[in-house]
Amino acid sequence: MAFHEVRFSDNISRGARGGPERRTQIVELASGDEERNASWANSRRRYDAAYGVRRADDLAAVVAFFEARNGRLYGFRWKDWGDYKSCLPSGIPSATDQPIGTGDGAATAFQLIKAYISGTQSWIRTITKPVAGSVTVALDGSVQVSGWSVDIATGLITFATAPASGTNITAGFEFDVPVRFDTDRLDVIHDIERLGSITSIPLIEVRR
Repeated sequence: MAFHEVRFSDNISRGARGGPERRTQIVELASGDEERNASWANSRRRYDAAYGVRRADDLAAVVAFFEARNGRLYGFRWKDWGDYKSCLPSGIPSATDQPIGTGDGAATAFQLIKAYISGTQSWIRTITKPVAGSVTVALDGSVQVSGWSVDIATGLITFATAPASGTNITAGFEFDVPVRFDTDRLDVIHDIERLGSITSIPLIEVRR
């Protein structure tokens, strides 16, 4: 998948709108009851960056970014200001935030994940775009300052030596969402008062 490891402007994404989307099939029966089936196992996020464009310079930056990505061709990083940490939005990521695996004495690679828990239900999200320099790792609660590395393009943690069997592996991090433009056309309005505006800049999460 064509992807550029570059992040969309934080100043513009901070004012954007959007969030997770799911796909559910609902069949209404003759009795009035209904049957529901999840078409997607995982959610997919959509955003509209137009709400973050406040100045003519912002619009120029969006146009330049759009042209450099060739419209919908290349994916890129996006900071979802409502969900970009391994912890709560008000917290600071720590190495014990998210369980990412249990050692078996042989495996050295573990994928970063984030758990969304409500009551007895949960959903596990694969994190593929951690922010460089933000990742910390702990083994049985003990922070590891060395002996491991992270691939910021995939979210894979690799240990130099396999964690011992039964070892709880946790991680803390910030992360971006891999997205692309969901249009090959930017409809810019050249008005006198705002020196340019745009009605919509749709983005959609890309999944491998």
